[in-house]
Amino acid sequence: MTASATFNPNEPGRPNGNFFALPYKSGEGEIEIISVPWDVTTSYKPGTSGGPRAIMEASVQVDLFDPDVENAWEIKISNTELDLHRMNRENRAVAEKIIRHLEAGGNTADREIIPLLNQVNQASEIVNIRVYRAAKDILDRGQIAAIVGGEHSVPFGLIKAVSEKYPGTGILHIDAHADLRRAYEGFTYSHASIMYNVITELEGVSKLVQVAVRDFCEEEERLSRNSDKIVTFCDNRLKTGEYEGETWKNQCAEIISHLPGNVYISFDIDGLCPCLCPNTGTPVPGGLEFDRATYLIKQIAFSGRKIVGFDLNEVSPSVSDDWDANVGARILFKLCCYTKFSN
Repeated sequence: MTASATFNPNEPGRPNGNFFALPYKSGEGEIEIISVPWDVTTSYKPGTSGGPRAIMEASVQVDLFDPDVENAWEIKISNTELDLHRMNRENRAVAEKIIRHLEAGGNTADREIIPLLNQVNQASEIVNIRVYRAAKDILDRGQIAAIVGGEHSVPFGLIKAVSEKYPGTGILHIDAHADLRRAYEGFTYSHASIMYNVITELEGVSKLVQVAVRDFCEEEERLSRNSDKIVTFCDNRLKTGEYEGETWKNQCAEIISHLPGNVYISFDIDGLCPCLCPNTGTPVPGGLEFDRATYLIKQIAFSGRKIVGFDLNEVSPSVSDDWDANVGARILFKLCCYTKFSN
């Protein structure tokens, strides 16, 4: 008898070490989620390393029904966790020394800071390699690979593996930030540099379509404007269109028109309104409501495009409540549902 044959989606979920309390062990899923507990380069508030565990705990409360995806509870979702907790703690302490030095007026070229930066950057490269290898193994088995982080630097290895398997992949990037800074604060693989690194290092990525961006610097705007690979739908642009009568349906159609047939979704939770993620590391006023974000993802799946991978990052648990994790778990379920629908 298979695990799914004895699983009843109408009963309360019971924690079992997997997202949504689904009865699948690591390696058994159609979608294999790599948990990456890493928040070393977070520049404002740490805590997102606890995101994967918090989302898993909150996901037990998610009812496994979706009106658009028949028998959504039958989607086989399993989990692989990278053991990074000790390395994260050690390197976060080093990164905080660097950040305090910069906040006090220091420079990344200062003699005492260079070896510390080298240590953090080497640790980040190790994370990228481990994620890449885990993702490649998953893809080679014919599964769909995804990530739950952790800070937004962690999906680089997954995007590399996906873009190698599906050359010409386009990225839908939902985020409050453009993440196009080069080595922000001296960290080569900073959470604020993920899309700069993707665009400049990964030849298999053909397009980056950014949505809900509302906090970025002049250098990032210039890079976006001058690149034929990047299309940015700033939050201000989207809100202005709405106020002047443009429907979200039509805005989504325009966004999706820039994406190729294979789509990777990179979802930073701070792309949402901060009332939905108040504890994330760098919340910004504005952003998408929950239903607008999931409608956009649904329209990608319904457009005939194939979602070939995704990540969800920057969910930071609170000591007082599990609201952020609850929202993150529900975004994760929608990502899984529409990914499966599109394949």
